[in-house]
Amino acid sequence: MKSKATSYPYLLWMLVFTVIPLLMVIYYAFTDSTGAFSLHNFVNASDYSEVFLYSLYVALISTLICLVLAYPLAFSISRCTESKQRIIVMFLMVPMWMNFLLRIYAWVLILQNYGPLDTILSFFGLDLTLIGNTGAVVVGMVYEFLPFMILPIHAVMSKIDDSLIEAAQDLGCSGVYVFRKVIFPLSVPGIISGITMVFVPTASTFLVAQYLGGTQFMIGDVIERVFQSDHHTGSAIALVLMVVILGFLVFMNRFGDKEAVTG
Repeated sequence: MKSKATSYPYLLWMLVFTVIPLLMVIYYAFTDSTGAFSLHNFVNASDYSEVFLYSLYVALISTLICLVLAYPLAFSISRCTESKQRIIVMFLMVPMWMNFLLRIYAWVLILQNYGPLDTILSFFGLDLTLIGNTGAVVVGMVYEFLPFMILPIHAVMSKIDDSLIEAAQDLGCSGVYVFRKVIFPLSVPGIISGITMVFVPTASTFLVAQYLGGTQFMIGDVIERVFQSDHHTGSAIALVLMVVILGFLVFMNRFGDKEAVTG
């Protein structure tokens, strides 16, 4: 009885800040300004299909880069002593203590024309446009969300029993074979969690593209702007995005269950 009572505040929190806002979004998405049922909002939302696809493309590229960078780093951290692991994880989280917008401003200063990085490249005769393009947006995404890929992979890898690796080595397995048959399969749950934690926010985030992408905007920026003048179309766009993200989560969960069964 006590356990149920302690869950009431969380249920109330979910109701007020998750369920009710979601129902409001659904209501606005399927009604017009008079409150009558209408699908015209989704017709208006289709005008932003290119931005939607661009957002998914940026999210996919950013997630893949985060995975490539995070996996070897997480593995290296997991091989350290527990005290060193705590220190390294703390340093990884230090940038997260700073405001999200300030971190974006920092990258604007770094990548802007005649900024420090542009000056260094110009010194070596390289004339590159570092800001106002997709590359700058991806850099900002990777910087912002890389820790969310590292931490779940590290959490899983740090729990891998060393005796399994030693047993595979004693049986004559090479380092590559040990990785393929022992380390990688056991780290798949962490990879799936990391991909989910990075792809979902990168697909829906805003501000990063506004400051680093120039004329390139993502679907989160569109929702913010459209919602200010038209709640109904903005809600329709947001609802479509939620459905796509939900489909992605279902796919990743099924893929994770399949991997678990295979393992």
